[in-house]
Amino acid sequence: MYDPTVARLTYRALLGRRRALILFALPVLLIVIAGAVRGLTGGADDQVAVDLLGGFALATMVPIIGVIAGTGAIGPEIDDGSVVYLLSKPVKRPTIIFTKLIVAIAVTMAFSAIPTFIAGMILNGNGQQIAIAYTIAALVASITYAAIFLLLGTITRHAVVFGLVYALVWEALFGSLVAGARTLSVQQWSLAVAQKVGDGDLITSDVGLPTATILLVAVTVITTWHAGQKLRSLKLAGEE
Repeated sequence: MYDPTVARLTYRALLGRRRALILFALPVLLIVIAGAVRGLTGGADDQVAVDLLGGFALATMVPIIGVIAGTGAIGPEIDDGSVVYLLSKPVKRPTIIFTKLIVAIAVTMAFSAIPTFIAGMILNGNGQQIAIAYTIAALVASITYAAIFLLLGTITRHAVVFGLVYALVWEALFGSLVAGARTLSVQQWSLAVAQKVGDGDLITSDVGLPTATILLVAVTVITTWHAGQKLRSLKLAGEE
């Protein structure tokens, strides 16, 4: 189910100079803000740490990085037609999707979970397990976001636009403000995991952990399967 050649090509596409600069921008911004906030507050503040890690890192940075990694893993190849070369090779199409998903997950995790942990340590030194809790939430969310945005990359040429609308409007705006939308938010599902890991009652989620776990797994599996089906339906010249 995993092809090293496909993985290498995908890593190369995702970590090219232009895309890598975009991937680095938000993590660097998070760490800079965390340092500035810690300097202004003059000490560790658990509530400030929760507000910044929940409001910026998990609600904005993680989904946007997921958009870049998930759609970038396959979308550009479909747009410019180079996917034809890949599909002409003796590699099963579900294997291609699964390999690209693994790469997208790895990139999303690296560029979201690591800076989230660093920012958390800067803000309050992992008091009440806040840095660890949000790091684990970022890791969990990375899996589902990568799967969702990989699917978008297979079904539309405007995957980045739709992905950003989902990340910025649904997750960051409605997912934070509208009660009903929070139940259908990857952010809230991952917060349920963070709530379980963290000490105290500063981290909260509108979704219970059992429900959140089921939804995270179900959405990841369904979107990955559907992406495989969409790629399978692409026809090369002469395949008829």
